[in-house]
Amino acid sequence: MNAAMLVTFVLYFVALLGVGFYFFRRSRNIEDYLLGGRGMGSWVTALSAQASDMSGWLLMGLPGAVFAAGLGEIWIAVGLFLGTLFNWLLIARRLRVYTEKTDTITLPCFLEARFGDPTGLLRIISAIIILVFFTIYASSGLVASGKLFDAMFEDLSYQQAVWIGAGVIVVYTFLGGFKAVCYTDLFQGALMFFTLMIVPVLAWQNGGGWSDMMDTAAARDISMKIIPEGSWPLLAMLSSA
Repeated sequence: MNAAMLVTFVLYFVALLGVGFYFFRRSRNIEDYLLGGRGMGSWVTALSAQASDMSGWLLMGLPGAVFAAGLGEIWIAVGLFLGTLFNWLLIARRLRVYTEKTDTITLPCFLEARFGDPTGLLRIISAIIILVFFTIYASSGLVASGKLFDAMFEDLSYQQAVWIGAGVIVVYTFLGGFKAVCYTDLFQGALMFFTLMIVPVLAWQNGGGWSDMMDTAAARDISMKIIPEGSWPLLAMLSSA
């Protein structure tokens, strides 16, 4: 089984590197490299954005939080959904239009041009904020990949897994730029979507239904008191839908 999984992951990494090399050959200028020529389709944009946004925390962090603290942690997903929805409806479209009008490629450069900052201070501050918080976020993704490989392959240490994952990501990103990232995330987002659809069905079938799953959760000493008051009717309604 380990050999089969190893071959699968090797082929997956080779495919990612192949995507990076493909778009490396097709990049024509800096805008094409950094923004995909501003011509990404809606499906690619949507799936790649959500795959980048959620990735390891959705498939590992959120289930771990629910397992450790109870079903009340599900409200994290609800809050994220609402924030993402308002972001797409209120910000994304106008940001797309105004970055082209101001002829800017990065968000710090757009803020500087949009507010007419002659000092460059706004661009520097926003760039520092992005650097700090996205470094933390990228680190969390590497931690998730390291834990995954460490759990699946006995002969591979956590540190080795982190370096392998980071190396592959850096190479295909540097080679193919924005398009490489988007199209690799398109595949990963589709994989995440189907996984999120299949896993609850399997859990329902193997867990014996809603009541047995709740009994199992209680037996694992997950305190039901952590679940906010009034959550159970909503969860019961969702389970019967």
